[in-house]
Amino acid sequence: MKRLSILAAGLLMGAAAVQFSSVASGQSDGWVTLVDGTKMGDWTEVGKANWAMKDGALVADKITEGKDPSYLVSKNSYKDFEMKVEFWADDDANSGIFIRCDQSGKIDAKICYEVNIFDKRPDPTYGTGAIVDVAKVDPMPKAGGKWNTFEITAKGPQLVVVLNGQKTVDVQDSKHAGGPFALQYGAGVIKFRKVQIKSL
Repeated sequence: MKRLSILAAGLLMGAAAVQFSSVASGQSDGWVTLVDGTKMGDWTEVGKANWAMKDGALVADKITEGKDPSYLVSKNSYKDFEMKVEFWADDDANSGIFIRCDQSGKIDAKICYEVNIFDKRPDPTYGTGAIVDVAKVDPMPKAGGKWNTFEITAKGPQLVVVLNGQKTVDVQDSKHAGGPFALQYGAGVIKFRKVQIKSL
């Protein structure tokens, strides 16, 4: 009888351990997926564009109200984090990822850090791969016509941007300490296939 109760207790503990480890393995990496091939995610839109899920990506190719760019703003705020963003831009795309925004109701490069996607920016020093008015990129990589991956890390004042495995920014700046992030549509065609973030 004693052996049976020990065996039963062992089985219960084993089942609990398996259950715990499966829960832990699903969450222990800390990544939160906001956009993938099946879901657009939950955003606050500032400005209007025709954002929609098409062929496994979140796509915009037209401003639908006024002339101002459209932004999909995250519901949560982030201070120190890593991001992975898979995107496709045509040659005329004007887009970007705005991080640590000081507010969520108005988005621009003065109140956020703008990690740029803009191959045809008139001043290419702050074009694709740069942080506008904070960190220049030279030479500017081109993102047009292909799938690309941004890896963005913000930790204290250090901001690091890696585009397709190439570091384009590594800078210290403390203007913006934390806040929501946003995906921008300004011109051309932009597609986001995956957007993930992990708090540090």
